[in-house]
Amino acid sequence: MGMRPDSLSKAGMRISSEEGASPLSDLLLRMIWQLRRVSRADLARHADISRSTVSELVKDLLQTGLVAELGAGPSRGGRRPIVLEFQDEAFGILGVDIGAAHVAVALTDLRGRVLAWNEAGHPVREDPEGTRQLISELSDACLARWGGGTGRLVGVGIAVPSPVDPARPRVLSEVALPAWRGRDWLGDLEVRYGVPVRVDNDANLGALAERWWGAGLGVDDFVYLKVATGIGAGQIVRGEIYRGATGIAGEVGHLVIDPLGPPCPCGLDGCLTTLVGSRALIQSAAALIREHPESTLAGEELTVDAIVNAALAGDPIARQVVHEAAEHLGIAVAGMVSMLNPALVIVGGGLSRVGDLLLDPLRDVIGRRSLITSVAGTEVRASNLGEQATALGAATLVLEAALENPRLFPQPQTVRSR
Repeated sequence: MGMRPDSLSKAGMRISSEEGASPLSDLLLRMIWQLRRVSRADLARHADISRSTVSELVKDLLQTGLVAELGAGPSRGGRRPIVLEFQDEAFGILGVDIGAAHVAVALTDLRGRVLAWNEAGHPVREDPEGTRQLISELSDACLARWGGGTGRLVGVGIAVPSPVDPARPRVLSEVALPAWRGRDWLGDLEVRYGVPVRVDNDANLGALAERWWGAGLGVDDFVYLKVATGIGAGQIVRGEIYRGATGIAGEVGHLVIDPLGPPCPCGLDGCLTTLVGSRALIQSAAALIREHPESTLAGEELTVDAIVNAALAGDPIARQVVHEAAEHLGIAVAGMVSMLNPALVIVGGGLSRVGDLLLDPLRDVIGRRSLITSVAGTEVRASNLGEQATALGAATLVLEAALENPRLFPQPQTVRSR
């Protein structure tokens, strides 16, 4: 059962015999995290346990470094209560975003705030060993900037541009990353930093970031669409990531949109990625510029960022590229809307920066191609988390696990020994 970041869920907070008894101290720690500041009396009321039991358990929580006494709170007619506060900066988490052609690392606190950030371009698809080395270099730089050291590190979350089989999460798809040859190139990070390493698909982790910190906060059913080098979708169903039987759910980039379209590395023809991925957008812009050399893009190095900036500045060729991308995306998203009936579709990735230049035609296509009853309840909006969304989601994967099982947080003696 996943944490609900937006509200206290009594079903999620009670000790459940169906899930196995969870220690009361774990229960209280999760409640303090969610409430942020709370008195012992209010904890007893929320957890439906005695104040004396809460007081005994809080003594232990104060030793973990995760909880501290803030001072006296407002009186409700008696003695002023001592307020407890969750210590968001007690520990740090590394979140790694491995893209097709870049690596980015965020070091966050326990409230999703990015305390250090590093990124660099790299041929990830072709160079697994170099990618692993770059992750270490960027992570070390973030740790140095933070100053907390590995002793205060909870774990490392890694977002990868590949489907992830939950049974073998660190062995990545040979179809998505042929040069990686289905080997575990990421396990050494666990040894290097002495903490657990968790891996998931980049679109799934973009969705997780949106669920905890972004446009999906408080929304139990939504789709996050990542438009980048490739196209992926993370699906939140009843508040949790839906991965499918073997982790393939959400591979919308390999839906065939045009059977007569260009070949895709996956072996199919006319996949969405071949029409809307970064390479396709650049090729489309280059072809249009040859016919319209007056475009502001003429003579520029063509990148997705350049196309986005030109579209925002009013360049008609750039806007045509964006509009055509929206047409193709809309076909795929309309199918997802009809099948999943999400309350929200969040569009992230580099192309989302154009905002309504992409979203308005996308909404129009979805409306024309979906069941009226499905699309009526679906909102389409852009992500507001920016370029750090995927790395933030990777860090959130670790945070979610630690709040579910607080023994994953560094113990006081471990912190001292490191």
